[in-house]
Amino acid sequence: MTPLRVALAQSNYTVGDVDGNAAKIARAVDRARDADADLVVCSELSVTGYPPGDLLERETFVADQRAALDRIAARTGDDLTAVVGFAARSPGETGKAVRNAAAVCRGGSVVGTTAKRLLPTYDVFDEDRYFEAADGQPVHSLDGDEPVDVGVSICEDAWNEPDVWERPLYEDDPIEDLVAAGADLLVNCSASPFAVGKPAFRERLFADHATDHGRWLVFVNQVGGNDELVFDGRSFVVAPDGSLACRLAAFEEDFAVCEVPLDAGTVAAAATDRDEALAPEPDDDAGEAWDAIALGLRDYVHKSGFEDVALGLSGGIDSAVTAAVAADALGAEHVLALGMPTRYTSAESEADARAVAENLGIEYRDVPIEETFEAFESQLASVLDEEFGVTEENVQARVRGTTLMAVANEESRLVLATGNRSELAVGYTTLYGDMVGALAPLADVPKTDVYELAEHANRETETIPESVVRKPPSAELRPDQTDEDDLPPYAALDAVLAGYVDEGMTADDLVAVGHDRETVREVLGLLHRSEHKRWQAPPVLKVSPKAFGVGWRYPLAADYDGVLPDGPPNRSREE
Repeated sequence: MTPLRVALAQSNYTVGDVDGNAAKIARAVDRARDADADLVVCSELSVTGYPPGDLLERETFVADQRAALDRIAARTGDDLTAVVGFAARSPGETGKAVRNAAAVCRGGSVVGTTAKRLLPTYDVFDEDRYFEAADGQPVHSLDGDEPVDVGVSICEDAWNEPDVWERPLYEDDPIEDLVAAGADLLVNCSASPFAVGKPAFRERLFADHATDHGRWLVFVNQVGGNDELVFDGRSFVVAPDGSLACRLAAFEEDFAVCEVPLDAGTVAAAATDRDEALAPEPDDDAGEAWDAIALGLRDYVHKSGFEDVALGLSGGIDSAVTAAVAADALGAEHVLALGMPTRYTSAESEADARAVAENLGIEYRDVPIEETFEAFESQLASVLDEEFGVTEENVQARVRGTTLMAVANEESRLVLATGNRSELAVGYTTLYGDMVGALAPLADVPKTDVYELAEHANRETETIPESVVRKPPSAELRPDQTDEDDLPPYAALDAVLAGYVDEGMTADDLVAVGHDRETVREVLGLLHRSEHKRWQAPPVLKVSPKAFGVGWRYPLAADYDGVLPDGPPNRSREE
């Protein structure tokens, strides 16, 4: 049998931009034809962008994206089949109005449709809110001299491989059903969000499908940032022996044609329009997280219609890393750093902030806020007691937030919040102060991992001075303040959070594996009693298995004492 030439079209789609997305798909179809491909595959909901959310409840949007699909289909001929993700109207008179679907386009029209069977409703996914699930999926025949039957699935349909999960979420295994129906080739259109460690797991999962069923498997993933989610791409082709025959780039648009020999027992394949079949991977977790954050930041800013950002640069590690990622993502000329010292800001911190800005080549402005802070103290004298405390600390943070927002409004910039995951978890943040912003790039990065990002930033030259890295973390809102005056050491704090948030351990589990009981009680108490702050936080770029964003849905007005080890309640730091 002549090898099937399969084109993988890995594109960065903008949610709601039907015309722009359709234009990208059309270019991929034309490119596949020019490369003599037999089949071109696009990612999940490629016409609408993923996730489209409540746009799906707009009839005009659904109609517009269907009309765009027809225009795309018109570009196909008898020699090229295109698989394109879109929202299909449900055939029944009851249930949800649309289905998450993939159109099979050939000869100038849509000749077949596959709808998604398994609709995820966990973590960041809420597909059952919008889509009607399919109760079966057809096998599509690619007519030609040597007909090929293709089984098309959509993202989650391939994530119920029963050998992988201790407790599968669904009874059905759509991949197994497609093979039983006669599929010679398996194709999966995906919008699979990134988290550190997930790409390797994803490859193992799809390799299991390929080896279990003795089939070639084509996986095409969306790439790019859409709101809090970052999609890493890394589309690939898996041979029946589980080996990767082709893998596209991580965190960027890519296109490849892979020859898939469907003869029984044949596993060799070759990419025909790339220098290498397997795109290089990031060197380590820090490099991977950096690339994900940079992509998410860039797309969030540009897809929101902006070019420029502003942030507070304090001389601390978090703001330094945020500035470095922003300069990498947007270009140094699009990043403005503000130094906003008060009486508690050390000369060393001011010097460090200037050094970071100079190293990055970004603009730095010194905007002292001491006089404004003094004016607030005078204005609030009648309601403040004589002892300097958290209220006065937070006033400073809120003056900084107001200053940043004023500059951003005046200069059409987006403000980046510079806080990390550890601070957001335990509420070591100030509402309407350091939490202001349109995006929080590091808010899913634990404090201990921020230092790894700094090391990544310095891999070629010292971008972030050693003095910043060595400095004890401090908000510098009172004399000689350090974070550990108010919190456990970050190494202990982050370990408790990782066990509880990412791994689902209980408080007793954490104590049983060696964590200090009082530290566990303190951290979990602060975590749950800071929920109101996270509800008001900027969007968080997800890079961990469980980010404090759309995938974290704990109640506000509730009693969480049941999750804590024995001990008195632990109240959160004031706002």
